[in-house]
Amino acid sequence: MSPPEVIAIIPARGGSKGLPRKNTLPLDGKPLIAHSILAALECSQISRCIVSTEDPEIRHVSMEYGAEVVDRPAELATDLALSADVVRHVLETLSETSHQPEYFVLLQPTSPLRTSHHIQQCLQAFLASSAACTVSVTEAEHHPYKDFNLDHGFLHPLFGTEYLSQPRQHLPAVYRQNGAIYAMKSQVFLDHNGFFVEPALPYIMENKDSIDIDSSFDLLVANMLLSSKAV
Repeated sequence: MSPPEVIAIIPARGGSKGLPRKNTLPLDGKPLIAHSILAALECSQISRCIVSTEDPEIRHVSMEYGAEVVDRPAELATDLALSADVVRHVLETLSETSHQPEYFVLLQPTSPLRTSHHIQQCLQAFLASSAACTVSVTEAEHHPYKDFNLDHGFLHPLFGTEYLSQPRQHLPAVYRQNGAIYAMKSQVFLDHNGFFVEPALPYIMENKDSIDIDSSFDLLVANMLLSSKAV
């Protein structure tokens, strides 16, 4: 029995307000996006790595590092464009030009510390399960049970006053999406138009591998972490 076909989709637009041109900025000697491309190509379960972009420089860099490129329409390259619409465009384009892959894994280029090992582990667990999707998560650094919202200018506990003084160890573990890996069947995604469909399998990653590049400080921290791993 042949293994299921899994492709990697990497969404990478040229515009970025928080950190301009971030997808091509250097990180540990390579453009930021190259880290995700290489992680995908080094994962034996992934047959193709496809970058969706409207940007000529990102296109060039992506192809240089071995990825295929799907040209993204301008209306899907704005600040308000949804990742789900970008992935749908990629899958529909593939259906028109070749065929729809059975599975895909979404790899955001702003998660450069996610490696081929993480992807391999995540896919192995997902494909062996009955889950509809898998989402990479990491333990929340700040427990939401201790959070507030504002009600008429005053603080109001989100989950009740009794949790505010509880030691963290007494509270249930809470996880946040880290944006590194989403995997699911292509048809399940197309039917639901989203990356979270229950039952959802978590792939838990360490905080140090979950950095999301959105600022020059994030890039500096990622460079330091990658340098320390190389020692």
